[in-house]
Amino acid sequence: MREFHSFLQPMIGQFIEYRQVSNKWCSTNEANLYYFDDFCKNNFPTVDTLQQEMVDSWCATRPTEINNSRNSRIFVVKIFVQFLHARGLSSVIPPEYLPESPSTYIPHAFTQAELAAFFQACDSIGLKKHAWICKARQITIPVFFRLLFSSGIRTNEARLLRTKDIDLETGVLSIVSSKGPNQHFVVLHNSMLQLMRSYDREIRKLIVNRFYFFPTQSNSHYCREWVIDNFELIWKSCGFGYATAYTLRHNYATANINQWVGEPKFGSKFTYLSKSMGHSTLESTKYYYSLVPEFAGILRKTSEASFNEIIPEVDKHED
Repeated sequence: MREFHSFLQPMIGQFIEYRQVSNKWCSTNEANLYYFDDFCKNNFPTVDTLQQEMVDSWCATRPTEINNSRNSRIFVVKIFVQFLHARGLSSVIPPEYLPESPSTYIPHAFTQAELAAFFQACDSIGLKKHAWICKARQITIPVFFRLLFSSGIRTNEARLLRTKDIDLETGVLSIVSSKGPNQHFVVLHNSMLQLMRSYDREIRKLIVNRFYFFPTQSNSHYCREWVIDNFELIWKSCGFGYATAYTLRHNYATANINQWVGEPKFGSKFTYLSKSMGHSTLESTKYYYSLVPEFAGILRKTSEASFNEIIPEVDKHED
């Protein structure tokens, strides 16, 4: 854990311990709280109590930020202030989120040929050196990216999977380190479960008592840049245009939705998809319907009223 140096240090320690016990803590939260602590120490060196000016100054939108980025940055400060307020440790008013900015990003639509080529490239990683990191990369990448593709989990959820979060007997993943506060569960396809079991056997030869399912040599988890860099390197080696590892999550959602055309029980399937993807609301999942316009059109043509009742309008989505 990072070292905090402002007058907030004791309260931050209590807050982090509370969030960890509740399984609601992640490295991104820790980093942003550390930056807030450093901001208070450097800009208010003589102050020994949390003041409204500190929170308001830190949470103000920066020139380079859109509302979505700002909201993400201040999330941990908001819940920290709420934590203190609920315990009578501060009267500071928590910051408010700004309306989310509309996104113009259109995820890459993978073709079957692209996916086949990409995973073939993952499987063809050579062993240039017999160093630990090279061996681990060779066996980890094919499994890691197939997990994203087959389960739709977020990249950070895959990175932060602990060995105890995966039941290799039943194939159930317990997603604890997620974007939102709620734990959720994912059931692996049998073929993916077999790959996870094989990987588990191989990685145990390199590191016996690992904490994370996909461990680094230091028995920690891979960083966000590891995912970005490896996906980009392999994807570009196939000669394709721009795409990101996170787009595999979009593909998972739209591929499932495309299979529902003509099926009457789309409402229950939609709910299952939403829960599996870890969305806190059905509205978040509805974003993916905009990526399958033909299907959305069929539903609206069939019954506009029931469509809106089951899948209400949404003004934001998660990236």
